[in-house]
Amino acid sequence: MPDDITLQLDRATAEDLYATLYEVGEHIAAGATISPPRVEEAERLGNLLRDLGHGLGRTCSPYCDHLA
Repeated sequence: MPDDITLQLDRATAEDLYATLYEVGEHIAAGATISPPRVEEAERLGNLLRDLGHGLGRTCSPYCDHLA
């Protein structure tokens, strides 16, 4: 389908995404604070957001590596 966006995730990124979405949902429902991710999780999720932004056709940061 022309409007589909497909991203390939390695297991670690998929686990981070699942854990983050689950934790955010549970914490919002309970009104609790959300704990910050570890550095490695933040990096993997940041890369995922960058790739998703590219797939959506969003304008990148001027520091994005594919613009070099």
